[in-house]
Amino acid sequence: MRSSLLPRSVRRNCLRPATFTTARSYAIQAPGAPTLEVFNRHTKWLQRDKSASNVEESRSVDYIRDEVASRLCERLLDINRNFPHVLDFGANACNIARTLTLPGIDIDSTAPVSAPLKTRIGKLTAADSSPSMLYRDEDLPFNNEIDIIRDVLKTEETLPYGAETFDAVLSSLSLHWINDLPNLLRQINLILKPDAPFMGVMLGGDSLFELRTSLQLAELDTRGGVGSHTSPLADVRDIGGLLQGAGFKLLTVDVDDIVVDYPSSFALMKDLQAMGESNAVVSREMGAIRRDTLMAAEAIYKEMHGNEDGSIPATFRLIYMIGWKPGPNQQEPLERGSGMVSIKDILEGQNKTP
Repeated sequence: MRSSLLPRSVRRNCLRPATFTTARSYAIQAPGAPTLEVFNRHTKWLQRDKSASNVEESRSVDYIRDEVASRLCERLLDINRNFPHVLDFGANACNIARTLTLPGIDIDSTAPVSAPLKTRIGKLTAADSSPSMLYRDEDLPFNNEIDIIRDVLKTEETLPYGAETFDAVLSSLSLHWINDLPNLLRQINLILKPDAPFMGVMLGGDSLFELRTSLQLAELDTRGGVGSHTSPLADVRDIGGLLQGAGFKLLTVDVDDIVVDYPSSFALMKDLQAMGESNAVVSREMGAIRRDTLMAAEAIYKEMHGNEDGSIPATFRLIYMIGWKPGPNQQEPLERGSGMVSIKDILEGQNKTP
């Protein structure tokens, strides 16, 4: 299906609807204190702050963040409760806050348009380390429709909030730039009230695998080696263990793919730069990619992954996660083997012929 949230100014580049495929494996740093800094936090801060300073261009490339925020907020429909105080960690340009003010969509209802989710939230604290990004849309009408507080963080690696402060923590498309994700998840668990949920979504797996492989092959051809131009990302198989290690219960982890078509790889990289999503790995190769490498990557991209109409697809793999802080009278999962029906018997029964 085509996302209705993509702005018209950008929709011309999105020629194919989002598709969903199986997960690919990728690497993640082992749990525990990091032995080295993977991402340069200052570089990432500069990239995001600079991108938001061009307000119109920054807004024009919000199509991914707006769509992902919408999909994350839809998961709140499954939780039948109100949230007096919610933290939006890594809020970017307050995409979640804007989404919460939109009319709700309940696909299981005969009357699909419902009250906005903001009616179930008392106060929203939007926290981000980039002032330009955080305050970019403070003049838009949605700010008058929700009780929102903007909080500029010194660093997104450390949360400056007391224990049991929030009734829920949300995070959309910020966790993939965290150096010590296990430690951050433990901090999120600490600031949640008992029996409160954490709901997050991050880029992971083989996001932008088309661009990655094209650049690697192009550099092998033009330079005889491969530089570091893309960032390492977490795999869905590791997220459950990280949440469990941080003390969360009743875990849910799932994967979603959004595939966006662009006229060329140059248009894709330009949008990524405008989003503030350029490479910030400490060991990255400094300076611009050579022109002959970029031209070779464009040709390889279209040859290996291109569409019949000449456009190129870019896959954004999203890992959604939900975890609950333990609390009194919280529902507990059944013990392994305690079910009344064996899945083995069900599957064997389905395979029997009459």
